[in-house]
Amino acid sequence: MDKETLKKYRKAGEIAAKARNFGEDLIKEGRSYCEIVDGTEKKIKDLGGKPAFPVNLSINDIGAHDTADVNEKRAAVEGLVKLDVGVHIDGYIGDTATTVPLNTDKEKLLKASKEALERALGMIRPGVKISKISSEIEGTIKSFGYKPIRNLTGHGLGKYDLHAKTKFPNVGTDLDYKLEKGDVFAIEPFATDGSGKVIESSRAMIFKWQKEVPVRSREGRKILRMSKNDFDKLPFSKRWLKDRISRLRLNMSLRELTDRNALYRYPVLKEVDGGDISQAEHTVIVDEKPEITTKI
Repeated sequence: MDKETLKKYRKAGEIAAKARNFGEDLIKEGRSYCEIVDGTEKKIKDLGGKPAFPVNLSINDIGAHDTADVNEKRAAVEGLVKLDVGVHIDGYIGDTATTVPLNTDKEKLLKASKEALERALGMIRPGVKISKISSEIEGTIKSFGYKPIRNLTGHGLGKYDLHAKTKFPNVGTDLDYKLEKGDVFAIEPFATDGSGKVIESSRAMIFKWQKEVPVRSREGRKILRMSKNDFDKLPFSKRWLKDRISRLRLNMSLRELTDRNALYRYPVLKEVDGGDISQAEHTVIVDEKPEITTKI
């Protein structure tokens, strides 16, 4: 990795960490989803970064991909509130998440994902197999009496690529990939008191450019153009379009684009048996002395 690339990864990680901490402080009883995610995204921009994806706010049995909608009315009331923040500098990404216990007695579940993350990070070295680290994540979560989410994984990070190279499972795997110097991974253990699996819900508020296709509607063409040029082919929120696309046409245009596979749709993911979920995440650069870019 050259010095300029490393500098950008470090800057993205630093901004992501500061925005995560800022957003964590916004999570209070009765505070709206909009206040939390809009405030955190504004902080990213004020610090000189760009969101690598919409800030995720996923509570209790929701595992990922939840955020404020266009006409959002929800507020944080109680439970395990997961805040997932991504930042990029010229495409180089810092991805981090934390869980805030709000009026709940499930701090032990939160500790399970945190401890699993710390143990995983402590094993990061060139030559170590992902399978060995994944088994450690699974064992740590189970030692607390919980289950890892087996179909949510950590992931490699590349330039303008949130899911590069290879997955980083949270359960034992036969994946024999050995870490290499310069690899960049977002490691994110999820722990649950449910059955250990998430399923797709019917709701989706996050989308991503997928490919160019002929689009009939003017609004659809505009969204596709923005997703490619303004949002750098990275995930974006329907909320980001509310002042740029007629609200009467927004849902119809997004449906047209997803039906034609021009956009990828990220459904909100929830635990199959309604179990609560905790999450902890950092971005790490693999080296003999690994660098955790999102820890400040």
